Amino acid sequence: MPQDSSHAASGSTAVPHRVVVIVDQNSNPFELGCATEVFGLRRPEIGRDLYDFRLCSPEPSTPMRDGFFTLTGVLGLEAADSADTLIVPNRPDVHVPRRRAVLDAIRRAHARGARLVGFCSGAFTLAEAGVLDGRRATAHWQWAASFRERFPLVRLEEDVLFVDDGDILTAAGSAAALDLGLYIVRRDHGAEVANAVSRRLVFAANRDGGQRQFIERPVPDIPDDSLAPVLVWAQERLDTPLTVAELAARASVSQATLHRRFRAQLGTTPLAWLTRERLALACRLIERGEYHFETVARRSGLGTAANLRALMRRETGLAPSAYRRRFGRATGTAG
Repeated sequence: MPQDSSHAASGSTAVPHRVVVIVDQNSNPFELGCATEVFGLRRPEIGRDLYDFRLCSPEPSTPMRDGFFTLTGVLGLEAADSADTLIVPNRPDVHVPRRRAVLDAIRRAHARGARLVGFCSGAFTLAEAGVLDGRRATAHWQWAASFRERFPLVRLEEDVLFVDDGDILTAAGSAAALDLGLYIVRRDHGAEVANAVSRRLVFAANRDGGQRQFIERPVPDIPDDSLAPVLVWAQERLDTPLTVAELAARASVSQATLHRRFRAQLGTTPLAWLTRERLALACRLIERGEYHFETVARRSGLGTAANLRALMRRETGLAPSAYRRRFGRATGTAG
């Protein structure tokens, strides 16, 4: 792909956040594709481009995983020194040491305050660079034991999709790279923009990072249509008190069966799903200009402004007023 092009929206004077991906020998092409899809494509459906996206490599010609193809025509490794967000290499041969030049680039980025992202085995790269000691991270479940043995100072959370530890974020596996990518877009640009990106990807916009890596039936052989209708029914009634018993009754199953189906198909519980849906609605209401936080809390089913504040701080890292300043329409003072 053509490099050294900012992808800034025509006529825009704002400097877009720069995302740089380091591609090294034997890197996984799927995660590279995920990063390109989420951060690198133009966004005519949004009306502006979200990121300045670049690929770089330590060498002019980089063989990808198992020699599937060779990547050429990307920037040199020095491009990593200008990244606001740096996505590190991930590769299946986790026991092969990363090259010193790559590790040094990661250390420099970390020292100057860049955000670091590791997809799948990218956690090994970050840990080898020494930036994960004492920090939370995740990696693919099949490498958890090996990771713990090699990097005992890292607080590995092996049964989640992704981990946000502030300036370092890690995703557990290939599909989780999309989850983390959309999570980052939501953090950077708000729920509405993240939803637009996810619609283009035809991918769920808000799978929580705390969901389990392994879902028993991600794609059933025979689609079970008993859960989908109850989800739609609940989404239309988020402003009303909904209980697990009501959801189970709507689905014509026991509460235990409902829990099993949520775990199997969504990797979460009914109440956790409801809370995420309500919080996502609250974020959209704030972005669309709803001024009073009590109204946001009531319309999203979160009850009170105090509960709204607590949940938004926990899940987005921002208080409602800060979220509105960052993502909302220009309005008056805080409600």
